[in-house]
Amino acid sequence: MNLSAPIEITEQLSSACAILERHLGGMLLAIHLFGSALDGGLRPHSDIDLLVTLSAPLPAPLRRALMRDLLSVSAWPGSDPSRRALEITLLVREHLVPWCYPPQRELQFGEWLREELQAGVIPPATPDPDIAILLTQASQHSLCLAGPPVSELFEPVPRKDFFRALADTVAQWNEASDWQGDERNVVLALARIWYSAATGAIAPKDVAASWALERLPPQHRPVLASARDAYLGSANDDLAERAEQVAAFVGHAKVVIENLLPVQPNDRASPAQSMHNR
Repeated sequence: MNLSAPIEITEQLSSACAILERHLGGMLLAIHLFGSALDGGLRPHSDIDLLVTLSAPLPAPLRRALMRDLLSVSAWPGSDPSRRALEITLLVREHLVPWCYPPQRELQFGEWLREELQAGVIPPATPDPDIAILLTQASQHSLCLAGPPVSELFEPVPRKDFFRALADTVAQWNEASDWQGDERNVVLALARIWYSAATGAIAPKDVAASWALERLPPQHRPVLASARDAYLGSANDDLAERAEQVAAFVGHAKVVIENLLPVQPNDRASPAQSMHNR
């Protein structure tokens, strides 16, 4: 294990990599650590983000066995002092080289899928706009745990497709049921997307939130400040009790972001699911 990985997660990373290597064998091209573990530091409820690159699609029995075993080395955020939540995205290189939009996701593991995975329901391969954001982030800053750097495996994501992915992500949040139970993450994701739409860069959640707070009208600041402080572990997450304020913030942020982006949402793309977790 590369010692540049945060020391607090090296044991969990080693366990996750061992499972991936055992199941994937010769199909495994690379494993990369990216996200908050490298950008801004792990917060109390931060996931461990891994990008796994494959040489071929996974057969159904292997998909089931892999997801089942990954459950044993991951835990819901804040539920286990020795384990963090894993978010693992698996891509087949030949599906993304040459690049096309929307990009294809082969498989994804995350704690929000735990009940489905325990019931034997395995997510299928699917188009996922969020892969354009993920690859952009991993290309800018990631740590090789196995295989070559991201830049040797994938072409740079075209700028227009990065912005299109931001638009497609924003387009999934339209009414309260779209963020109910996940208010903090959605509020922070909108701050990050706003930052990216305005600057073309990707920032950690708390950095983007602080940037956005300086640009928000006063009536919307309490929601974002609460989301940021809860993420940092300095306040309780009470956003579920502030439904009207959250809805107003989401509506305002969507309008600001949509006015900044040079593209419209792609109606053919599946909704992005994971950007707000990184």
